[in-house]
Amino acid sequence: MNISVLGCGRWGTFHAWYANHIGHDVTLWGRPGSKHLGALKETRKNEYLTLPDAVKLTDDLKSAVMTADIIIISISSQQLRSFCRDLQALDCSLAEKRFVLCMKGLEIGTGKRLTTVFYEEMGSAVRVAVWVGPGHVQDFVRGIPNCMVIAAREMQLTKELVEAFSSPLIRFYYGEDLLGTEIGAASKNVIGLAAGMLDGFGYSSLKGALMARGTHELSRLIEAMGGDRMTVYGLSHLGDYEATLFSPHSNNRRFGEDLITGKPFTKLAEGVYTVEALMDLSREFHVELPICATVYAIIHEHKDPKAQLMQLFMRATKAE
Repeated sequence: MNISVLGCGRWGTFHAWYANHIGHDVTLWGRPGSKHLGALKETRKNEYLTLPDAVKLTDDLKSAVMTADIIIISISSQQLRSFCRDLQALDCSLAEKRFVLCMKGLEIGTGKRLTTVFYEEMGSAVRVAVWVGPGHVQDFVRGIPNCMVIAAREMQLTKELVEAFSSPLIRFYYGEDLLGTEIGAASKNVIGLAAGMLDGFGYSSLKGALMARGTHELSRLIEAMGGDRMTVYGLSHLGDYEATLFSPHSNNRRFGEDLITGKPFTKLAEGVYTVEALMDLSREFHVELPICATVYAIIHEHKDPKAQLMQLFMRATKAE
């Protein structure tokens, strides 16, 4: 099967490596002039892995799209809408393609899920799924397995993609609640920011309480939006907490820690953007999100981190 991966950052490069690893013909696309693509063309390497020679590298978007049966998109979530317009401008048939969004986030300004953004720009006839869940590139390339989830509006598409991508390295589960899967996957990055802040203060023992209360507040939001509140306890959210709240590889956790310790952090931490969208959803659906509100106050309103976190964990006594 022909797989094209659009986006050659950390996860895009991994998805190309993985698809080749399990026997697919793979093309990896990067924007013209991309420093990531340029480095891969020179050395076949980045800081995480070495790409096999069989993976084709290109900056020709139309060629990458037209030759693919399945198209994986792995870019910053805030760029998805404009990127979909780039795809539409290619003027080629997309109805027979299967798209997979391999990023976690919500659109700033609208609070919309990524599949919603995709359908608005590409039309409802184009089939799309999300691939989310725990795991780090650094572990996968060492042969350490994990479990992940694929979810789509149609179960038939979910099953097709799970069959195409399953291997001993990644065991996939069928996601039956697309809304809950997307909200859970995006919001765990915000909880990761809070976990990093606790680490920065040396309050890591509070991460147990953070996990318990984080899943609870997001379950209430998912239910209010029309999803299954139990989805948040699956792989897309709670199942991803180890990788996001504890791992040294987690960009969101590291961003939170470095914010407290005063170190510069230059890599992408999607939770910084996602928390803005979550606060919009909190207001729209009248659901209190105390952890998300605390993270927002610290990062975007520049309020005192220690005071905000202590206020969060010392709130008025109530039933759990």
